[in-house]
Amino acid sequence: MSLDCGIVGLPNVGKSTIFSALTAAPAAAENFPFCTIDPNVGIVELPDERLDFLCQVNNPKKKTPASVKFVDIAGLIKGASQGEGLGNQFLANIRETACIAHVVRCFDNPDIMHVREDANTEAAIDPESDILTINYELAQADLQTIAKREEKNVKTVRALGKEAEKQLAPWNSAVAKIKPLLQDGKCARTADLTDDEKLAIRDMFLLTMKPTLYVANIDEDSIADGTNKYVEVVKKIADSENSEVVVICGKFESDLSEITDPAERKDFMDAVGLTESGLTTLARKAYHLMGLRTFFTGGADECRAWTIHEGYKAPQAAGVIHTDFEKGFIKAEAYSIEDLKKYGSEAKIKEAGKYRQEGKEYVVQDGDVLFFKFNV
Repeated sequence: MSLDCGIVGLPNVGKSTIFSALTAAPAAAENFPFCTIDPNVGIVELPDERLDFLCQVNNPKKKTPASVKFVDIAGLIKGASQGEGLGNQFLANIRETACIAHVVRCFDNPDIMHVREDANTEAAIDPESDILTINYELAQADLQTIAKREEKNVKTVRALGKEAEKQLAPWNSAVAKIKPLLQDGKCARTADLTDDEKLAIRDMFLLTMKPTLYVANIDEDSIADGTNKYVEVVKKIADSENSEVVVICGKFESDLSEITDPAERKDFMDAVGLTESGLTTLARKAYHLMGLRTFFTGGADECRAWTIHEGYKAPQAAGVIHTDFEKGFIKAEAYSIEDLKKYGSEAKIKEAGKYRQEGKEYVVQDGDVLFFKFNV
């Protein structure tokens, strides 16, 4: 499964506008349903003040940040799980993503048609109904996936008997918890599953099991407050699912993305009371939602942020740089960015006894600066 974040939602909620601002890519954003048919894919550099600080210390010739891959998936409507609109294709695109950014319309604009039932029927701005519509369609698709697997499991049990029943016990218990939720249009990720149960259903790639954050797309009048009556509805639903909410004004972020001068960007954000772009927050939260973490390498030639999965041990992290580093791993020399900020230089870190030698079992921490010793 590729490590990317799928941007989903009903048509005309601002998905493509946000995607275009994220990636500065020419994603279609015209005001009519289904203007996005094939998923647009964009790679977004992940701003990181820790990498910026490492560069200040090392003054390298090159800076290489981490990145997040976003996929702009066309708008779903009611009936997508039955193939309505372009539903089957869109659901397949969602299935291939690692996490979901669910964009919800939280603004009024009579000039932009809002649809829920079909492409020709105007719908009221109602974040709760919008979210329920998307979740219901994803849940119905998951029920279809489970039904197909149940048919396969019945055949397996007939062929292999009690041994197969024993092996399928965690799967059966997980599905017993999940199915009632899906039948109510709720998400499988809200089920209280054991680790064995999660492992048993993982290969089905259920859509409603995917980590999800909500993106509340507001109008420019709501930027100063950072919320409005629609956003509060989204936050309430997110809290019930233990999900996060990122509040973004797609129109403002689109305008901001066209400004390249750092001073002008700062002035533009200061004018509305923002200290950080909403898209920067979205990229960072999506990165962490996928279970990704960052370690750094630094020197005169290059300072670089490297992406790893949470829980990677030192040899696995070394392998991200080059497979030979993992094969011939000897040790990792390590310190944290926070210690670099505190002491000011690598030499001072060593003097303070904060420069570490780590072996094969060391679990790399987010924000580590590493230098690998290896022999092939």
